Amino acid sequence: MCGIAGSITLREGRPSPSREQLLRMAGALRHRGPDAFGVYRSRRAGLAHARLSIIDLASGQQPMANEDDTLWVVFNGEVFNYVELREELLAHGHRFRTRSDTEVILHAFEQWGEGAFARFNGQFALALWDEKQETLTLARDRQGVHPLYYCEHEGRLGFASEVKALFAGEPSLPRAFDPVGLEETFTFWSVVPPQSVFAGISEVRPGHVRTWRRDGTSHERPFWKPRFPEAGEGGIQGSLLEAAERVRDALLKATRLRMLRADVPVGSYLSGGLDSSLVATLGHDVRGEPLRTFSLRFADAEYDETEYQRLMATRLGSEHREVVVKREDIARVFPEVVTHAERPLLRTAPAPLFLLSRLVREAGIKVVLTGEGADEMFAGYDLFREGKIRRFWARQPGSRLRPRLLERLYPYLSRSPVAREGMARQFFGRNLAGWRQPGFAHETRWHTTSALKRLFSGGQRGATEGLDVVARLLDTLPPEFSRWAPLAQDQYLESRTLLSGYLLSSQGDRMLMAHSVEGRFPFLDTEVEELASTLPASYKLRGLDEKHVLKRAAERLLPASILRRKKQPYRAPDALCFVGDRRPEWVEEVLGESALREAGVFEPGAVARLWAKCQAQAHAAQLSNTDNMALVGVLSTQLLHRHLLRAAPSSVPITPQTLVERPGA
Repeated sequence: MCGIAGSITLREGRPSPSREQLLRMAGALRHRGPDAFGVYRSRRAGLAHARLSIIDLASGQQPMANEDDTLWVVFNGEVFNYVELREELLAHGHRFRTRSDTEVILHAFEQWGEGAFARFNGQFALALWDEKQETLTLARDRQGVHPLYYCEHEGRLGFASEVKALFAGEPSLPRAFDPVGLEETFTFWSVVPPQSVFAGISEVRPGHVRTWRRDGTSHERPFWKPRFPEAGEGGIQGSLLEAAERVRDALLKATRLRMLRADVPVGSYLSGGLDSSLVATLGHDVRGEPLRTFSLRFADAEYDETEYQRLMATRLGSEHREVVVKREDIARVFPEVVTHAERPLLRTAPAPLFLLSRLVREAGIKVVLTGEGADEMFAGYDLFREGKIRRFWARQPGSRLRPRLLERLYPYLSRSPVAREGMARQFFGRNLAGWRQPGFAHETRWHTTSALKRLFSGGQRGATEGLDVVARLLDTLPPEFSRWAPLAQDQYLESRTLLSGYLLSSQGDRMLMAHSVEGRFPFLDTEVEELASTLPASYKLRGLDEKHVLKRAAERLLPASILRRKKQPYRAPDALCFVGDRRPEWVEEVLGESALREAGVFEPGAVARLWAKCQAQAHAAQLSNTDNMALVGVLSTQLLHRHLLRAAPSSVPITPQTLVERPGA
């Protein structure tokens, strides 16, 4: 995993990208790739790369070119099936100078053009510069594991793995929030690409390729689309038992690829839940010897899973390390977390993962396996169960018994939305008549999150007046969406809104790369994803038993106590981290009236009332979920303004000893 950046001249007469500009961009990405740096410059193009060496340590330096130096690539991520693709390309007559997956990308693009990206089983964000045609191609993997941003400014196109590199490369680039990006974030928990939270900056959509021609025009196309069987059809032929065997085999293959396609040791996260326990077990079986495993523990018992983590570590005989996280630890690192996340956060959950990735790096490990993606692929969230119950209730809205099923949801929440029957019926009974409409399962979450907008300033409200971001999202659904089963519709929207923008970014890539660690995700393997999408809904959500087929696949691999435990989603203490006598000074500073007015996002009076309420109720731990999210959202947005928009762009100097310069035409 690495950091990539570059600048392309779109108009004749504009100066070529300078060496200093490219070095600033690479320096801003040093945390993503501290092992080596490279730049390429030609008349119209400049490419920069910060390398985290994992595959072909000796000869995989970037930017990398084809044989005649007419096609150049900078690449972040991995193409796990590069060995198989290399053999196929050799049969077509291609010749290779390295053992890297980076060179496979070049030859695959020469052979198949944009069709190459659909052949990649991996996680990637890349840029290809064709010196002859003077065209730039940006592409991003199917699920959006790795970030990739771009912007046009004063006749140039800039692109980078992170926004801070764009700011470092073009100091004159306006730095401001995009009101639409904030509107989306305070609805969906994240933006939906190509939208970003920064004015004038866009994000390449997962599964898409965007190309700029020499005349400055551009076009975008998907190279992959999710496919689900139509409602009433069974995509996969075979019994539940046969499906479980296929899932287990596909996951084993996916884990083997991610374990063995690395020239450095690979460790594994271990949360104590089904997903990470299964991945760690498969990784142990592939390796044939004990793994290095890493776990998060919490001082707050409500969030702690130590019992199950240690059970699995003992069972695997792994070399196990833990980090214990306290509330004050979260408050202390939160400014760094937001700076790396580069977006407002409504939960503090990324902060402990920031501390966990630091532990991994301190142990000398560059690559870890994680269980991320299992809930999206195999229907593991309460949201999916909630949608099923509400649709069942909606078919007999006057029933007294059907809504009682809601009591089986959210057992892990101290202030559960189903704790009081009357309130639960009112909350979950909203708009039951629309149970056939797109987004039905998600509307309760979107409605709850949208309540945070009561804190917005008049300027923020005015900038998005008349905009309905939910309607805008639903207008972009694929034509076949209406023919999918309800669970498939829910899975698609969950992946579209939350997987890439929050889970794989704020909790995944950004927290891992903050400490130069690459995460690998067997559940997001191409074969696993395609198999999961073909499974009948009843195999994934059997009654109200989430991830049923995955549990069946793991029966012979995991202890019964792991398989049968009630699901406890990963969470962390939120607002309580920032109240009390031990809170850091920055909390009061960013909540001050002058800081709020300078950022312009929130109304100071509304924030003051929220802050007083949080302080008053903190000792009794009576804060609602909405108030928790509201305070974290305000704090993170204010920190983002302070560290990325108000402060001067920062970049770490690159020493000549770590720099490789590629001369261009």
